[in-house]
Amino acid sequence: MSTCKFKSTKSVRRFRAKRSIRRKVHGTAERPRLTVFRSNRNIYAQLINDDDRRTLAAASTLDEGHQADSPVSAGAIVGERLAARATEHGIKKAVFDRNGYRYHGRVRSLAEGARKGGLEF
Repeated sequence: MSTCKFKSTKSVRRFRAKRSIRRKVHGTAERPRLTVFRSNRNIYAQLINDDDRRTLAAASTLDEGHQADSPVSAGAIVGERLAARATEHGIKKAVFDRNGYRYHGRVRSLAEGARKGGLEF
């Protein structure tokens, strides 16, 4: 726990899970890493090429024209929007990085929305 900069147990748990996931998941130009960040109000998703350290496409609830009834439906909308932007760049496959969050609720709906939009992972 000496390398962790967080103090609360929730943050420590997420940091350890994130570190474990990032050891295994690596994005390339052909198959970028779809990473999720979840704040209390918003959800953000990016497609990242780890070889070049570049963001290829991004979407969030802060984008213009975003309308959602609930946080879970917002995740699905963001996932579909990211998938549409990915297909514009010719990206069909990705690896999913849940960033230490449980595959539940907003994170799960974002993943399902991205799959519905045409991304494969």
